[in-house]
Amino acid sequence: MTDQINTQSNDEVGFDSLGLPENLLTAITNIGFSSATAIQAQTIPPLLAGKDVLGEAQTGTGKTAAFGLPALAKIDTSIKKPQLMVLAPTRELAMQVAEAIESFGKDMKGLRVATLYGGQSYGPQFQQLERGAQVVVGTPGRLMDHLRRKSLKLADLRVCVLDEADEMLNMGFLEDIQWILDHLPKTTQMCLFSATMPPAIRKIANRFLKDPEHIKIAAVKQAKANITQYAWKVGGITKMTALERIAEIVDYDAMIIFVRTRNDTVDVAEKLERAGYPALALNGDLNQAQRERCIDQMKSGKSSILVATDVVARGLDIPRISLVINYDLPGDNEAYVHRIGRTGRAGREGMSIAFVRPREMYSIRHYERLTSGTVNMYELPNIEELGKKRIERARDEIAGIVAAKDLTSMREIIEAMASESELSMVDLAAALLFQKQLKQPLQPKEDPKPRRDSRERDSRERNGRDRNDRGRDSRRDSRADSRGDRNGQRGSRDDKPRKAKVNRNDVDWQTYRLEVGKEHGARPGDIVGAIANEISLDSSYIGAINLHEKHSFVQLPKGIPADLFKQLKGVRVRRQPLAITASDEQVASQRPRRSERPARNN
Repeated sequence: MTDQINTQSNDEVGFDSLGLPENLLTAITNIGFSSATAIQAQTIPPLLAGKDVLGEAQTGTGKTAAFGLPALAKIDTSIKKPQLMVLAPTRELAMQVAEAIESFGKDMKGLRVATLYGGQSYGPQFQQLERGAQVVVGTPGRLMDHLRRKSLKLADLRVCVLDEADEMLNMGFLEDIQWILDHLPKTTQMCLFSATMPPAIRKIANRFLKDPEHIKIAAVKQAKANITQYAWKVGGITKMTALERIAEIVDYDAMIIFVRTRNDTVDVAEKLERAGYPALALNGDLNQAQRERCIDQMKSGKSSILVATDVVARGLDIPRISLVINYDLPGDNEAYVHRIGRTGRAGREGMSIAFVRPREMYSIRHYERLTSGTVNMYELPNIEELGKKRIERARDEIAGIVAAKDLTSMREIIEAMASESELSMVDLAAALLFQKQLKQPLQPKEDPKPRRDSRERDSRERNGRDRNDRGRDSRRDSRADSRGDRNGQRGSRDDKPRKAKVNRNDVDWQTYRLEVGKEHGARPGDIVGAIANEISLDSSYIGAINLHEKHSFVQLPKGIPADLFKQLKGVRVRRQPLAITASDEQVASQRPRRSERPARNN
């Protein structure tokens, strides 16, 4: 193994000196990448040369471009088969990596990217693969499923990347990763990235990487920015309504709003525009000229609200930005640091507000640890404060007109109106003010039935359909289980799949396997109590539970932090360790046949 240990250097390295093809250089220039980060400068040349790479670097250092660009350079778009596969620990990271690779390969005619992860129906994923995706990004469990179903074939795979390998280890994917790597062609070039290098990850590297070049980028502690951090707990009103209130009441010079996808940038910007707050959408679909025009408008003050994704906002430097809104939380905690770093620059004060759903509240402690700061709970302006602010603004606007304009002719008209109609001057002024405020009431009222944002409603409907499908399977499964257990007795009510106490349509579920089941005397209530007590999780955020003889499956919210996940591993139910691991098993579906289960290494 060749060791190449580097720290972040101030010497800029241009992408044009790294040997990348012209179409990729054009694409990353349009995105706004000016110079390579340390991990990119050190990783791209050996990957282009065909060497395996073991990269040790923190999240947020630019790893996606470090492996994505040289891998894309090796792809032949005329071949409609997978040539690059990226394994990611979570759906969110998989989506971010896929979007970034699509942006990098924008000028590669015929390039297709498939994103494969659990929790989504197989139909769209089958279609992506059948259409000839050359790039596949996915989570280990779902990739295994597609390999077993023969819908994913790796005979032409040229490059395989393990991204955030230590995080996949923490989530219990070690055996899954080994199973997948055993199915790769011998000629596949390997690239493994990890923030840390525990023995298990080094073992994988030694087994599957061939004489890799070890590139380690030392973490650099950045000076603490002057940023006041807040978190608003989503509830009562939609995130869009909350965003409108903040845009109206909070004093800011310029604001950047971070969302998850490029479509969201357009959606949020258009809704702000309709509400009277002109906003610009910055995403990977913009060419270089459009991007520069967008940034120039923000820098000059012609526009003050920018809606962007992580990919296109990297390296963005607009000194005017005084407020950062995390409309959607980032896929990884380190990205949060880079987002809020868009403000509080050059000694200026900055402010950030994260929109955090109840199931995401645990993220706050991680943000505090990463920033060595405090995240305070944000109290959203209420309807009375909103009305007070509007009245003050209307008063100041009217006072400004009185001071700056010659109103002689207007006074004469008003006096004549009052005389002819026998209305008082106050009544006339009140009527004019009423007419002025029709579009934006000076005394707004709460919506008695607040509606969800459209994209949340669409997601809820999709999840509902998926859960209904799984529910039909579960009814068949529970009928089968109730016919008798291994002792020939009928199953009890406690053996039936447990449904969530509250129908949580706002939860993005992940299935986990527990090594405790009926044989150990476990019941759904035991599992709910153990998990809820151990990590202080409200039981309404524990979904369906399926009990089998020696194991169980449970639905929990996606994105459980690694430290909490470790806590759960040691929890005991009926004196049996949970030994929790992530799974792509469909909760409440039929038990997997032995032939369908992945091979496990003992």
